Amino acid sequence: MGHGTSPHGPGHAVYDRRWRGDLLGSVRCSAALLGTLFLIDWGRGTLSAGRAVLWTALAVLLFVVLCPVRVSADEGRLTSRRLLRTRRLRTDLLTSMRIQDGITQRLVLRDAFGGRVELDPQVLVDNPDLWHRLHTDARRSLTQGTLLCGATALGAVSERVERETARMVFRVSGLESRPEVSSEGEIRH
Repeated sequence: MGHGTSPHGPGHAVYDRRWRGDLLGSVRCSAALLGTLFLIDWGRGTLSAGRAVLWTALAVLLFVVLCPVRVSADEGRLTSRRLLRTRRLRTDLLTSMRIQDGITQRLVLRDAFGGRVELDPQVLVDNPDLWHRLHTDARRSLTQGTLLCGATALGAVSERVERETARMVFRVSGLESRPEVSSEGEIRH
């Protein structure tokens, strides 16, 4: 494979493979909440038009909160789509890459044109093609000297992706070492 190419060839966009499932999960959770609230109100005899609108608004709000970000990457570009906002970034001209800790860990990327994308590193772990595309361009930015702040974050994410990928390969192949528990309750590896 040449420098800057993906396993699918240059110019081929890669997407978050789990996005549809996550979107469907968001819809299901919202629908379950709405159905439950309607059933409770109906069973108590308190369901009215006003309460139905309130419960629907609450279910829509839950969907907005749970709706996953759709991440895609093409050669030199990363796109993050939310319900009402799309952010794009030039990955071959990255200037900053940092990990932001909080309730959930976020990877914050900035490019030379002021573009900013924030994403969950787990998206990269779950999508090796997406990670490969970003990693290739980030390494190019590092080599070109545009990535001034981010070598540590790049290494940390790379290590996490490699560790999780190896774990998955071992699990799928049946080579994962599972601890054995003896009759006395001792754990043996």
